[in-house]
Amino acid sequence: MGAHVTSRAIRRRETASADLSGELHPLLRRLYAARGITSADELALTLDQLIPISQLGGISEAVDLLCRHFVRGSHIVVVGDFDADGATSTALVVRQLSRLGFAKVGFIVPNRFEYGYGLTPEIVRLAAQQGPQLIVTVDNGIASHAGVLEAQSLGIETLVTDHHLPAATLPAAAAIVNPNAPGDGFPSKALAGVGVAFYLMAALTREMQARGLNPKPPPVADLLDLVALGTVADLVPLDRNNRVLVQQGLRRIRAGRCVPGIRALLESSNRSAASVVATDLGFQIGPRLNAAGRLDDMSVGIQCLLTDDEPTARMLAGRLAQLNHDRKELELQMQQEAMLVVADMRDDASLPLGLCLFDETWHQGVVGLVASRVKERVHRPVIALARADEKSLKGSARSVPNVHIRDVLDAVASRHPGLIDKFGGHAMAAGLTLPAARLAEFQQAFDEEVSRWMTHDDATGVVHSDGELTRDELTLDVAHLLRESGPWGQAFPEPLFDGEFVVRAVRVLGERHLKMEVLRDDQLCDAIAFRYFDHADSPQVEPGQRVRLAYRLDVNQYNGTERLQLVVEYLERSG
Repeated sequence: MGAHVTSRAIRRRETASADLSGELHPLLRRLYAARGITSADELALTLDQLIPISQLGGISEAVDLLCRHFVRGSHIVVVGDFDADGATSTALVVRQLSRLGFAKVGFIVPNRFEYGYGLTPEIVRLAAQQGPQLIVTVDNGIASHAGVLEAQSLGIETLVTDHHLPAATLPAAAAIVNPNAPGDGFPSKALAGVGVAFYLMAALTREMQARGLNPKPPPVADLLDLVALGTVADLVPLDRNNRVLVQQGLRRIRAGRCVPGIRALLESSNRSAASVVATDLGFQIGPRLNAAGRLDDMSVGIQCLLTDDEPTARMLAGRLAQLNHDRKELELQMQQEAMLVVADMRDDASLPLGLCLFDETWHQGVVGLVASRVKERVHRPVIALARADEKSLKGSARSVPNVHIRDVLDAVASRHPGLIDKFGGHAMAAGLTLPAARLAEFQQAFDEEVSRWMTHDDATGVVHSDGELTRDELTLDVAHLLRESGPWGQAFPEPLFDGEFVVRAVRVLGERHLKMEVLRDDQLCDAIAFRYFDHADSPQVEPGQRVRLAYRLDVNQYNGTERLQLVVEYLERSG
């Protein structure tokens, strides 16, 4: 995470009325109420609070299909996606099917540069070389009509598990499990792909025991560490159901009951498994896994999560760490190039509301990150595109609140047939391909459609703050309390506070980060703004200046000691 240094408005979160226990710290009562918690009962995150498995549509048909293939001794191939959600989903299903005694279980994850996303006919033909009788998709497949038909033509049944929004029609798979499928009454639409996979494996485990196919099956709860990682890394909303899954997974990691790959990934990022929190998964482990899919082959990440050999896990984690380092350098270069283009547009007073950027040299595995960084700076939907081949471009879109980016792309495709080859995604993020020759036409159409959703007055940044902290709250003990009171994440944001400070000292860390000592009244605190110098318009900060900060409380552990640290998300000079 980096400091947002462009001009923004700090807006205090509204606190709804809530019936929360007097035993809670007063600050926690305020924070939970601001996040929609209305009673203390909602804070219970035990497994018995999960939405019942039976409420997930298609689960009975999927379990029956898997049981039939178990009895037949079928070979099953799991087809995953090339991100952290897909990697954890694949590892979870392969591990549990193997532990349940399925005869032969393999996996394939598409190389994004050769095959693209999802169960394409090409991936089906590649999987067919292994001789499977059943293909199980995880975190993909809901839009893979052609791939399912290709599997049928080869005599292979298909089980689709996914969480993405479907198109107007569903593929002709033998069974489909997706909480977002039409007519599915599952109360939580926010399950990640790995959450769907967990529900399916839980239902299968229970049914195999009931049928006597495995009288003493291994509990799928053993794999909740994978569920927590995939759920946090995929940035799905942390509603109560997802918070249960994440909290239970974190408990297992802290207790040392996680797969060797997660332990090795934590070690490689200097994080302690015993004190791991959701943000460690989201900002340290998730990016390392995602780097494999962005720059190389996600099979490296999946093998890291599948191996039970500690040295092998450490070796693979080291490779993922190097890939993540390379990704960071490439992302920074592309981001700086993108912001130069944006600066030129601003000079001409022509910055579109729907901003679509393309460069011949950009790497298609990193365009989503670039779109996200630029969106944070310009406060409007952004698409970053790279060349896929001579005739087509591939891009990633990132949006802002109140602009549903998948619906925007759907509208563009409807108004301009042939302008988009294919697209898919969610409200805040989407992917697409389009003909290179029609880029200028698409840029205009995208801007016009976004302009139906927002105005230039809407394109201003807002920092949502939980207010100021009192002297007694600006402490190391409260920082520990907040770390332990999550899990925090998407739609259940980590607490962010604001206040005015006087800068006492300034130094630069690693050429990119701003380290400060700041004073409020007589309280002296360490503060750090990560990636502060990635942006040319970051204001200069000098000792003696008064600044207003929006910050998170953090525990900085160094050489065996702990100190309170303010992690700055936004900075403005106030005097």
